Order: sequence, then C-alpha cells, then structure tokens
Amino acid sequence: MHFFNNLKSLPTSLSIPSTLKIAIKILYFFSTKLTLILASKLFTTPISFKTPKREKGMEETSQKKELFIPSIYRNIHILSYGFSDKKVLLAHGWSGRRTQLFMIANKLLENGYMTISFDAPAHGKSTGKTTNLLEYIEAIKAIQKEYGPFEAAVGHSFGSMAIMNTQSETQCFNKIVTIGSGDTTSQILRNFSINLGLNESFGNKLIIYFEKKWHLKVDDYATSKVAKNIKIPALIVHDTIDGDVHVSCAINIRQNLEKGTLFVTNGLGHIKILRNKIVTNKIVDFIKQDI
Repeated sequence: MHFFNNLKSLPTSLSIPSTLKIAIKILYFFSTKLTLILASKLFTTPISFKTPKREKGMEETSQKKELFIPSIYRNIHILSYGFSDKKVLLAHGWSGRRTQLFMIANKLLENGYMTISFDAPAHGKSTGKTTNLLEYIEAIKAIQKEYGPFEAAVGHSFGSMAIMNTQSETQCFNKIVTIGSGDTTSQILRNFSINLGLNESFGNKLIIYFEKKWHLKVDDYATSKVAKNIKIPALIVHDTIDGDVHVSCAINIRQNLEKGTLFVTNGLGHIKILRNKIVTNKIVDFIKQDI
C-alpha cells in the first residue's frame, strides 16, 4: 500500500480551464454561498465529447432503443450490440458515452456475448442537463428489469460506482468488473475542490451542501462500503498512474469484497486502459470463467 502511495500520477483527464478557476476564486472571496451553488452545478454537469471514429463501428451496427425511466424522469438511449442469451451490461464513466467500452464489447461479441450499453442520464443522447450517482443507479435498475438477466456488468470509473451500488441494493448480476472505480464521494468532492483551485476545506463545505440537498450521507454510497454486501465474483481493474482516481481506491474496494480479484496495470492511466488488449482479454476471460 505504501508503494502505491508514492507513485506519480498522470494529470486528470477532465481539466478545468484556468480562466474558470480564476473566476471561481474571485467569487469565493465575495460569497461562499454563490460559490457552492456554482461548484455544485459544475460537479453535476457532465461534459459532452464527440464520438471518436474508433467507436463508430459499434454505434452503427447496434440496435438503438430508448427507455423512459419515470423515477428520474429521463429518457435513456440504449445500444443492443450482438444477439445472444448471454448478456453483459456496460456502464461508462463520468462524461463518457455508450460506445466508450467498444473494445471490451467487441471481444465479448467474439466470445458469444451480447452487450447492452447506454448513455447515462444527462450524457450523450439521454435527457437531462445534470445528474448524480442516485440517478445512475436508478437507470441501471430499470435497464436490468427491461433487458436482463445479465451474466455480468462492466463499469468504468463513475459507472463502476453505479454498478457496485446497484448490485449492493438489488441482485442484478452474476459477476462484476470495475475499471478505475472511484470510492468515497467525500474524497471525490475534496479533489474536485482542489481542481477548482480552492482547497479541501471548501470541499468539506461542498459535502455538507450536497448532504443537505440530497438528504443523505454521501459516503453511504462509497464503493468500498457497499462492496461488503456483494457476494458475487468481482474483478477490480486499476492503473498505478491513474490521474483521476488513485489506485488506493481499488485496494480499498478489493479488501471489502468476499470474492474479489485485483488486477493492477502500469502506465495506462484512466482512459487508455479501456483500449488495452491485455486488460480486455483479462476481463473477458474473467466473465467466461465458470463460477
């Protein structure tokens, strides 16, 4: 654990413009309340990115459907990729998209699996401007009810947190794979505050702000905490120089799993890990293994 703490990390994949940082610092000098409102808006608003050419094949050859979820009042856009009774759910990360795990989807397709992927609330073609972990969990529950049962679920980053929380609440999957999963929302908020150019004390204020707004304790949804309720086999994948989520999160999650396996890579970061052949093969082999 001490070895991992001393490793250098890549820069975060979602950087905040310096002009916005300056504006936030000025605003914070005059009003903590207004800064909290702005920061909370930024924290819950995903950034939209154009779909890269490498993901077009999955997009163009999938069946496209739409599912309305009354509990969160969102239309969720879904891709059904391939045809099989053996289904795997793919859940992208924050500011991601339904085709982002295309390499894993292609490998699963080669091995006789069908994948169901989707744009999370307020992402891609799904409706909404802002979202949060609770809405992501609701979306997964509704998709499982409509398209399940699933052999497994594979999540990246924020999507990993969502599938772990969903499995903790409702037995949806036979296996779980997380890639670059976050752990405690409190630490995510503190890191976000630092990325804004502020400090951890503002992050603590932001934690209180969200807990009052959502009427909950944010760390009740910590991935390492809900892992204690998960009894199915789980593969925890993480890179040592992940600049978005420290590898210690993966270790904490693994320690609380009954049937967890930790697979640590080196030099892939937070995003490139999704397009690595060794990682892809490891994930598919894990899903194929008899329980």
